[in-house]
Amino acid sequence: MFRNQLLDCHKRIKPYIHRTPVLTSRLLNDISGAKIFFKCENFQRMGAYKMRGATNAILLLSKEERAKGVVTHSSGNFAQALSLAAQSLKVQAHIVMPSNAPKVKKIAVRQYGGNIVECDPTIESRTATANKIAHETGATFIHPSNDMNVIIGQGTAAMELLEDYPKLDFIFTPIGGGGLIAGTALSANYFGDNCKVIGGEPFEADDAYRSFHSGKIESNYTTNTIADGLKTVLGDNTFPIIQKYVHDIIRVTEDEIVSAMRLIWERLKIIVEPSSAVAFAALIREKENYQGKSIGVIISGGNVDLNSLPF
Repeated sequence: MFRNQLLDCHKRIKPYIHRTPVLTSRLLNDISGAKIFFKCENFQRMGAYKMRGATNAILLLSKEERAKGVVTHSSGNFAQALSLAAQSLKVQAHIVMPSNAPKVKKIAVRQYGGNIVECDPTIESRTATANKIAHETGATFIHPSNDMNVIIGQGTAAMELLEDYPKLDFIFTPIGGGGLIAGTALSANYFGDNCKVIGGEPFEADDAYRSFHSGKIESNYTTNTIADGLKTVLGDNTFPIIQKYVHDIIRVTEDEIVSAMRLIWERLKIIVEPSSAVAFAALIREKENYQGKSIGVIISGGNVDLNSLPF
């Protein structure tokens, strides 16, 4: 079932997304001891992989649903993705953003035509505000990570990576709400050759790691991390997929995130946001377990506030 959904989705969204490049670095290979293939979703439209899932979700709405618009809550990248996808498809997008969301991401949402409604920086406030807008406008709520159409869309990044490099041993992704890693794990299962998926997560927001080991969805004790895109928690759609198809989750420190981010900037010559660097940081942290392996790393996005760089 998921195999056909992934294939159909890729065909559906192709006209609206970029097929992003894959970069390599001899020095980063030397540092890690592995052969790394970076899938650069920072070059995706609006600067992150989330364009894929947002576009798929809107394309699957009926004509009547599109006429009433869409609504989501997001701290940044999905807000931008849904805004741009909606603009491309001539659909109104209502975007609930926490008051502490990065200014650069709010500016981008407005540029993409999204109607921003600010809320308190809590999951409860985000949910309540989005529900209120949906009730008042009739807009369809699209969850940033826990919507199956979004999850399938996000999985197309790994599909493309595996088309280019079918013999990958592992794919590393960051993990926040779980949409990217769930979609990636489905693609690795159906299109990889015994390819295992590893999640990278900050110690400061490690709900997915604890959920993975406890067998139930856990909350975050803290979200004091530079990786602002990874502060959300798993959902009832992402978690079962992660349980079944993800091989492991590795936690990393804030210093390790900054170090990995700097290495990517310096050696690949590309802009990546802290959340993206978490996947590479996870590989570096446990590099002794991946010597000589062929590894895909999904660079999830490049929407960074250049006024707040950590180096």
